Amino acid sequence: MQNILPESLKRLADRCPRPLCLVGGSVRDFLSGDLREHADWDLASACTDEQFSAAAVEAGFSVKAVYPRTGTVKAEDENGVACEFTRFRHDAYETGVHAPVAVEFTEDIAVDARRRDFCCNAVYYDISCEKFIDPLGGIGDIKHKILRTVAPAKQVFGEDGLRLMRLARQAAQTGFTPDEECLAGAKMHAALIRDIVPERVFAELMLLLHADEKRNDPAAPYRGLCILRDTDVLREILPELALGNGMEQNPKFHDYDVLEHSLRTVLYAAPSVRLAALLHDVGKPYCFLHFGNYHGHEIEGERIAREILNRFKAPAAVTDRTALLIRLHMRDLDLRMKESKVRREIVQYVAFFEEFLALKQADFSACKDVLTEAPAVTKWRRICSEMKDEGVPFSVKELKVNGLDVQAAGVPPKDTAEVLHALLYDCALDGSLNNRAYLLKRAAAWKKA
Repeated sequence: MQNILPESLKRLADRCPRPLCLVGGSVRDFLSGDLREHADWDLASACTDEQFSAAAVEAGFSVKAVYPRTGTVKAEDENGVACEFTRFRHDAYETGVHAPVAVEFTEDIAVDARRRDFCCNAVYYDISCEKFIDPLGGIGDIKHKILRTVAPAKQVFGEDGLRLMRLARQAAQTGFTPDEECLAGAKMHAALIRDIVPERVFAELMLLLHADEKRNDPAAPYRGLCILRDTDVLREILPELALGNGMEQNPKFHDYDVLEHSLRTVLYAAPSVRLAALLHDVGKPYCFLHFGNYHGHEIEGERIAREILNRFKAPAAVTDRTALLIRLHMRDLDLRMKESKVRREIVQYVAFFEEFLALKQADFSACKDVLTEAPAVTKWRRICSEMKDEGVPFSVKELKVNGLDVQAAGVPPKDTAEVLHALLYDCALDGSLNNRAYLLKRAAAWKKA
C-alpha cells in the first residue's frame, strides 16, 4: 500500500508522535483491488487532535477544521489532497441517532475498531511501520466479499439509523454481500431510519444510485436498492414506491410487478436519470388503490415525486427536472403521436430531450429485459435528426428575429415573449420558415389578430 500513498501522508505519519493509520474505505478498497486514484484518506491514531494538527502543519498541510468533541481534524496538503483524522475513541449512542451522545477517547485500537460499522471497514494500515492491523478479522471478510457488523447486528444498527442506508450503499459500491445476521439486524431496526434527518438519507440514496461509478459495475445501484427493499428500509423512506411490491402488471407488456420494474429501470438507466427512473412509476400504486387501474399514473407520479423530494429537501432544480421527466415518460407510448406534435415537444423540452429519451429507453428495457432500442426512442431521434437537417431553430435565440424586431413590427412589449415562442413553434414544423421576411410578416399578422 505504501506505493500508492501520497508522499504528504508519509511525511505526516513521520511527524505524528503516535503511530498514524489509514482506516476505512481506502484500506478495504486497496485489499480488494478496487482503490480509486482519488481515494478518501481517513486517518486514525491515539494522538490527540492538537498533536495531529501540529504535525499536519509541520508536514505542510492546512488545517481546515477541528472538532475537539470527537477528536476529528480535517486537513489538506499543498496539492489539494484532503484527509480526515479521528482520534481512537469509543462512542455511546441513543437509539437510532446518528451522532454519538458521548465520546470516550482511548489508546486501544481494538476499541476504536468496535465503534465502526462493518469489519471490512475496521482494518488499519500503520503508515510508518508499513503493516496492516486487523483487530476484528476484516481482512478475511474483504477476501470473501462479506459485510459483517463489528458487533451484534441488532446493536450496530440500533446505535445509528444511518447505518441502514450505509449497508445498502456499501454493498452496492463494493459488491460485498451482507451476511444473514447483518440483514436480519437491519430489518429489525428499519424504522430507526426515521430518526435520521431527510437530507442525510437523500445524500446516501443518491450515492447508492451512482454506486457503479466506484467499480464500473452496472448492477451496483440495483443491488443496493434490493437490499433497501429486503430490509424494509425502502418502505420507511419511500413508502409510496414500496406499495408497488407485489402489485401485478399486464404480462403482455411486463414481466415484473410495479416495484421490481422500478428497480430494474434504475438498472438500465443512464446516470443522469436514475432518480427519475426510480420514481417514474411512483404514481401507479396510488392510481391502482384509488381507481383500480394505472391510467394517468404519470400525472399522479409527478405530484407524488414532488412531495417525496420536498420531504427529502432535495434541491429545487433536481425536484423540477425529476418531476418533469416523470410527467413526460409515457409520451407517445403507442407511437400514435402526430409528427407535428412531436416536433413541437422536442423544441419545448429540448433542454431535457436526451434525459427524456434515456428514461424512455430504461423504462422500455426494464419491462422485459430487452436491450434493443425502444421504438419511441427510434421515432423521436429520427424526427429530431430531420429537424436538425432542416435547420429548425431549437430556441428563441436561434430565430432570425429578436424581441426588438417583433416590437418594430407592432407587437407590444408585454407580448414579445409569447410571440417569439409562437414563431419558434411554427418553425419547428418547417425549418425553412426561419427567415426574417416570414417571421416579421407573422409577427405583424399576430398584432392584427
